[in-house]
Amino acid sequence: MSMVSLAPGARYEPLPYTPLLPERAIEQVDLIVMHCTETPTLAIAREFGERVLYEDRGTGACGHYYIDRDGSLVAYVEPERTANHTRGYNPRSIGIELVNTGRYPNWYDSTHQAMNEPYSETQMATLIGLLAHLRERFPALAFIAGHEDLDTARVPASDAPEQTVWRKRDPGPNFPWEQVLAACGLQRLP
Repeated sequence: MSMVSLAPGARYEPLPYTPLLPERAIEQVDLIVMHCTETPTLAIAREFGERVLYEDRGTGACGHYYIDRDGSLVAYVEPERTANHTRGYNPRSIGIELVNTGRYPNWYDSTHQAMNEPYSETQMATLIGLLAHLRERFPALAFIAGHEDLDTARVPASDAPEQTVWRKRDPGPNFPWEQVLAACGLQRLP
């Protein structure tokens, strides 16, 4: 890819395996998937993103853009590449991660499923600006969804394997869907 095209104000800090991720035509991107990192810091989210999970491809799981609590915006993968952030939806979507503790570090503990941390107003302002930029850049962009909307699998609880918990709960109950939908011009994917 000859030129990286990022949102204004975004720092580009590509993951080591970013060049291995497939390029794609901007016309095939019609979906934004909202995530939260479920980590206490952007640095820990970066560590998870750098892990090679798919040995056959030499890549890992990551979003395209990350928004820290102070509203700073980082791109780990340029949006013209397919990142591994949501099973079954990666080729058509852009993954946006908001730094938020979520269920960290006991994601699958049956007694630790609450997601209590609110999102900051600064994060939401950066997100709304990013979504406006992406709508201009990607002509087919029409939909937005939460990771929890698309990955509805349940897994055995880490503390009680006879019980199950949601595999993904992000962006979680504190994500201000009404505010974001009113501002972004995208439809929530049914």
